[in-house]
Amino acid sequence: MGLSRVRAVFFDLDNTLIDTAEASRRGMMEVIKLLQSKYQYREEAKVICDKVQVKLSKECFHPYSTCITDVRTAYWEEAIQETRGGANHRKLAEECYFLWKSTRLQHMTLAEDVKAMLAELRKEVRLLLLTNGDRQTQREKIEACACQDYFDAIVVGGEQKEEKPAPSIFYHCCDLLGVQPGDCVMVGDTLETDIQGGLNAGLKATVWINKSGRVPLTSSPMPHYMVSSVLELPALLQSIDCKVSMSV
Repeated sequence: MGLSRVRAVFFDLDNTLIDTAEASRRGMMEVIKLLQSKYQYREEAKVICDKVQVKLSKECFHPYSTCITDVRTAYWEEAIQETRGGANHRKLAEECYFLWKSTRLQHMTLAEDVKAMLAELRKEVRLLLLTNGDRQTQREKIEACACQDYFDAIVVGGEQKEEKPAPSIFYHCCDLLGVQPGDCVMVGDTLETDIQGGLNAGLKATVWINKSGRVPLTSSPMPHYMVSSVLELPALLQSIDCKVSMSV
């Protein structure tokens, strides 16, 4: 790490600042209720939702050639078909998808202590939101959690030529803020994108949010720092800056 103070912090969004996993779980629970009460899909309701969850976990598409609504409605249609048989499940698939999506967005909120942390940090450093994913999906999340006012810039991977962990998107972020990679810290929950990307771009430090306390594989990218909550970040940044002061 270079001998300069931290000037900018890049934050991941999903499961770093907002609990996307929990919001998605709540969305699935609402769909299960719908399928069981309105359509009498007793055991099949959870099976369908589990199948959709697997399809979402494997999701991979070109951001410029795909409509996310069509893609994700198709997941529901396929899951219903695989579970129930028959044909022409499109209307039910659309009903499930939009209920899941709307419920999920309702639960995507910035906690008050996270808001306070961001507001305090922004008094000292530049803040940038750097999130991978489909443009429409990520912009809807950003709108839902109303986080725009806490950042100096927002970069969505689906709007760029490359996403995390490509160095180019990190260099673009540096350019937006007028800083060098060695001035910046990347904070996120995913080793393969957030941490690997920060390492690829030569950032000052990478901070892995490890809520579950899991031990990374030896083949995984190795973060400079690991914390269990994003709320530990201010104290960590202070310690990084203290090390710089002592070195100087």
